[in-house]
Amino acid sequence: MNCTDIIKSDPRQRPDRAALFIRLFEERLLTLFAEGKLNGTVHTCIGQEYAGLAVAASATPEDVIFSNHRGHGHYLAFRGNAEALMAEIMGRLTGLCGGVGGSQHLHDRNFFSNGILGGMSPTAVGMAWALEHRRQPGIVIAFHGDGAMGEGVIYEAMNLAARWQLPVLWVIERNGYAQSTDCRQTTAGSFADRAKGFGLAHFSGDTLDYESLVDSAARAVLHVRETRSPAMLEIQTCRLAAHSKGDDNRDPAELADLKRRDPLNMLRAADPELFGRWESSLKSRTKAW
Repeated sequence: MNCTDIIKSDPRQRPDRAALFIRLFEERLLTLFAEGKLNGTVHTCIGQEYAGLAVAASATPEDVIFSNHRGHGHYLAFRGNAEALMAEIMGRLTGLCGGVGGSQHLHDRNFFSNGILGGMSPTAVGMAWALEHRRQPGIVIAFHGDGAMGEGVIYEAMNLAARWQLPVLWVIERNGYAQSTDCRQTTAGSFADRAKGFGLAHFSGDTLDYESLVDSAARAVLHVRETRSPAMLEIQTCRLAAHSKGDDNRDPAELADLKRRDPLNMLRAADPELFGRWESSLKSRTKAW
């Protein structure tokens, strides 16, 4: 099933069915792990689905996407080949990379992901330089979590992108945690000020307000595309699942509040009949794996 087909067929402004499909896909991964059918580990974006979808809404086929260890939702939003992604994570020859890349190391056309924290930033700058050198119209979009923003290589990459005026959009998904550490304990200052320090334009949004977020994402992408200069899009979001499969020591009350305010859970509460039809239809497809 192609996730992009779900997005295009969604009659609502928000890509709710696509977000639900990404969530069910990753919940299926967790079930397969529990059943002993998957090896290694997996990092889900449950709760953060709308972030990748909002950015993907303004991307073009010429754009190059660099994701991270929490990249299944990004891949489904930008490329959408769910069968090939599932096969890759399960180590099958029919997977995106013949089953050797697994959950974190993906490649499909202009989509790349890597498990090294912050490790894709310098590669993203190199790709942006190549696009400019070849006079190609695409831009580079690089995803990081707020936990990665303590990595110096990201700032070295931002410095080069600004100095050389390269078309890179850094998308920072702020879920508030670096693995299981509250980022308020480790992060000084604001990301907006860090962007300003390198001369990057700064945009912001929140997955709890999709309409505003997709507008901010569109303005950020357009800025990079038209000015051929770097920018940062900071997205406030919530991670509902554990960092990996079970390492979650957050306050249960805090987690319960996050789940209550989650857009998909709110949709379920507002229109349980519609949500139930969507869930039943999409689950019947994911259970085939």
